Amino acid sequence: SWDFLKSLGVELEKMNVPMISQLQVSAVNGKILKQKLPLGGFGISRYLLDHTLMQLAKAAGVHIRENTKVNDIVLDTSGFSIETSRQNYHTKIACGSFGKRSNIDIKWKRPFSVAAKNKLNNYIGVKYHIKTPARLHYFNKERLGGDFPADTIALHNFKNGYCGISRIEEDKYCLCYLTTADNLQKCKGDIKAMEQTILSQNPHLKKIFSESDFLFDLPVTISQISFDKKKQVENHVLMTGDAAGMITPLCGNGMSMALHGSKILAAHVHNFLRGNITRDEMEKRYSLQWQREFAHRIKMGRRIQRLFGGEWLTNLFIAAVKPFPWFIKFLIRQTHGKAF
Repeated sequence: SWDFLKSLGVELEKMNVPMISQLQVSAVNGKILKQKLPLGGFGISRYLLDHTLMQLAKAAGVHIRENTKVNDIVLDTSGFSIETSRQNYHTKIACGSFGKRSNIDIKWKRPFSVAAKNKLNNYIGVKYHIKTPARLHYFNKERLGGDFPADTIALHNFKNGYCGISRIEEDKYCLCYLTTADNLQKCKGDIKAMEQTILSQNPHLKKIFSESDFLFDLPVTISQISFDKKKQVENHVLMTGDAAGMITPLCGNGMSMALHGSKILAAHVHNFLRGNITRDEMEKRYSLQWQREFAHRIKMGRRIQRLFGGEWLTNLFIAAVKPFPWFIKFLIRQTHGKAF
């Protein structure tokens, strides 16, 4: 997504964002494997990225309505009527980029929002920004030593979940984890207690949570995360980002997929607005191209996720694949696309 963001006017070089080229994955018991990332990545917070994109949009003439809740979107003969908490709007195109789960999803009873609880749809996500002291380190021969490097993203597994950490701007780190709602319920809804009793069973996470400086007063949280299938068009609204479909976070490819999806969507919207294709053609072509680009990667992400979370299975899997770097590269290729 580097070239795409630059084409939009995001001056990534001037932001001096950390470049990521290494992956570390630890099992619940602390055993760790390392792998070079073929395509690599870069670290930037959503706060900085979203703000930058908003400023670019404003400069291009986009009208942005903050603190405005969309209550309904209805297509009539002349276009979409959009009902919001402030006023109503009428528009020719409506795109849903409202993330993993929204009030619109529930109002429309999208299948994933009303599905019975299963292994793909009852997760919670927790995110912090942290700073790590010099004694908090990455693993060399499975022992601590040296600063956690800016070129590394780490994925630490724990019972029924996993936690990622990587450098972002200003020498800060983004730390976020996904786990089951059941883990939180066992800790009576206490996130700190869950981190101390469940996450900290992994020695790497125990060190991170006990020795880092947490920069948020409270974590950013989201519940009822679902990896069930979604449609890319609902009620003629074109979905993009997590609203169109989600890859499991352990694949480290969600943001890139969302950005790539927006590029695909924009091309079809452009053709429709120029009168080159009908609304029906736009919807079908977008859905088909989205599926061709992302459906296999999402399916593989679900399969790989099943190998993590169970304590003995995660320990066994990491121990088994560690001597076979070619197989790890193969798994990465199955969930990552190409530069766009």
